[in-house]
Amino acid sequence: MPKLRKKERDFLTAHELCRLATASKKAIPHVAPVVYVLDGDDVVIVTDYGTKKLKNLKENGKAALVVDDYHPNRAVFVEGKAAVYEKGKEYLRLLKILLGKFEYYRKNPWAEGEAPIIVVKPRKVVSWGL
Repeated sequence: MPKLRKKERDFLTAHELCRLATASKKAIPHVAPVVYVLDGDDVVIVTDYGTKKLKNLKENGKAALVVDDYHPNRAVFVEGKAAVYEKGKEYLRLLKILLGKFEYYRKNPWAEGEAPIIVVKPRKVVSWGL
């Protein structure tokens, strides 16, 4: 598993919006903007039930995401395996991380089983302009 370099981690930590790409079991792509937080080298995202991204990840656990700036042109691309958590000890640990970063989530919290949490574990990391 690749590790994020310090410049990549710093860049990702300074941002909170990425474009998450998933694909169905028939390899039909889907891209959606989502907010995220890092947990070590893993990217943590929350979603709602009924979303295309969640359906895709349950059919095909591969995901990719990009975080970028246009001026200056710089970005971090992450490709990896996604895990979906809906309840349990790991879910609650990840929920605390999300609540710690996002005020909106603190003001509008949810409980286990109300919103799945996605964790993308990097298998490939590419960056430029950092």
